[in-house]
Amino acid sequence: MLKTNTIHQGDCVKLLAKLEPGTVDLVFADPPFNIGYEYDVYRDSQSADDYLDWCRQWIAGVYRALKPSGTFWLAIGDEYAAELKIESQRAGFHCRSWVIWYYTFGVNCANGFSRSHTHLFHFVKDPKKFTFVRPNPNVRVKSARQLVYADLRANPSGRLPDNTWITRPQDLPEAFSPSHDTWYFSRVAGTFKEREGFHGCQMPEQLLGRIIRTSSHPYDLVLDPFGGSGTTLCVAKKLQRNFMGFELSADYVRHIKKRLGQTEIGAPLDGNADPIESAPPTSRGKKRPAEKFDPKVIQAVIEAYKATCDGYPAEYVLCDKDLDRQFVADCLKRGLGGSAIVWNRLLLQLEKTGELPAAKRQSPDISDEELDQFGYASEIAWRLIADDFGSGVLRISLEDIFCCPDTAEYFDQLATQYAPQDRRVNSLEVRCSAMALNQRAMKAKKVGDRKFSDWSDQNFFVLKWHDVRLATFDEPGIFVITRDGKDLFIDTTNSICRRLERLQSHPEWQRFEIDGVLVYPMGKNSSERSGLISTLVRRRQPLLNANAWL
Repeated sequence: MLKTNTIHQGDCVKLLAKLEPGTVDLVFADPPFNIGYEYDVYRDSQSADDYLDWCRQWIAGVYRALKPSGTFWLAIGDEYAAELKIESQRAGFHCRSWVIWYYTFGVNCANGFSRSHTHLFHFVKDPKKFTFVRPNPNVRVKSARQLVYADLRANPSGRLPDNTWITRPQDLPEAFSPSHDTWYFSRVAGTFKEREGFHGCQMPEQLLGRIIRTSSHPYDLVLDPFGGSGTTLCVAKKLQRNFMGFELSADYVRHIKKRLGQTEIGAPLDGNADPIESAPPTSRGKKRPAEKFDPKVIQAVIEAYKATCDGYPAEYVLCDKDLDRQFVADCLKRGLGGSAIVWNRLLLQLEKTGELPAAKRQSPDISDEELDQFGYASEIAWRLIADDFGSGVLRISLEDIFCCPDTAEYFDQLATQYAPQDRRVNSLEVRCSAMALNQRAMKAKKVGDRKFSDWSDQNFFVLKWHDVRLATFDEPGIFVITRDGKDLFIDTTNSICRRLERLQSHPEWQRFEIDGVLVYPMGKNSSERSGLISTLVRRRQPLLNANAWL
């Protein structure tokens, strides 16, 4: 079995054959283009028949390695773009997008136009079931309403880019909008700070970031069968994905391992995250002063809320997606400009300022027992979105998540993945449990500061993850799950052994490759246990706990 989170030296066809079928979530492949480029060990000048036969072999290996819901991205030049698209479809893949990546600093041609683009094919195994995380703001681009008019009605998340990605819009005709189908990333040229130097065909990290963010979830497995400069693996590591790479050259492998060793989880990606805004401003790009909401818009939102809230407070309306859909539909009927995220944010703002009518009904309580059963799944979903959408900045609130229907749906999906397999949960439960967790964490911080200022880690029992002694801890307490000596998750439970046994058998938890657990039995006082968690999260900074405890 091949080890994850590393680079393997060898022929990709042979290494792909060693992978267990259906285990990889995302493959990004940037193979040799067969144009005579000088690699150190590979001959990039084969006959067309030999090259295509070799491509059929590794494409078949990619198809075999991917999960049924897996995604395959292929970067290829003009010479064989059409042929490899056909070969990939013959292997069983379905093409979702044919992206053109246009870049400046293109390859100069003596007797033809300069080469300044690459083809990026987006393939999936199942056209009805695949990963595409569309609400991620790191993927979306700003609309004209945002860039030109600063219109409050604009969706703050922007819009999805089209399938041509531009590098320098100021070099293109004005008809080429930066948000259209040319992806805006410059090729990593020789003078660029991010250039590693040992490989001549280095991909920009921001481009790989867009692909990995949209086509995988945190802790999914990302595979690059042509390691090259190691950019795919480094970006996957920064974005908290598991990763694996193959590379024929032993010298490249040595450089990639060094680069991976210098790459930190959660670190920002190299390159400009928003090159559109970094371009020299033009008269068309000057922003107009933002305006406050028209009183008529505010009144219309209030009336839409009154007509659809069923007596519940605004916060609960966002948790109940059926009520929120009715609210949004009513806003549309009233002819309001903007989008659901704008109206939801305004609704919460009006609740905070006391401009909404008093709620006749209260949000249902989530009991401690219910939080113990599945509340942790909501917390993990919150943290994963914070890391993935916030580029390592944890200060993403539940309001940020629930005000955007697409992001809220993604939250539901993640929380359901981590919820117990023997308990069916719905979106209302996971959203309300996140709200309850947030309230508990606010109280817990005060308790933790007062009672656990001198807490010692020596109070924990240190166990192996699958240690049989877990069965002796059938009592309330705190546990800390660890991986590679680093804290992964801290939580409280009414029964340590039952909770940990449930997690041990859960497939989503198995992908973390957990090696240990710290256990501390405590009394039934959930307030004190939460206070301890607050202290521990601030001190130990685990990877999966939400910012509510900080």
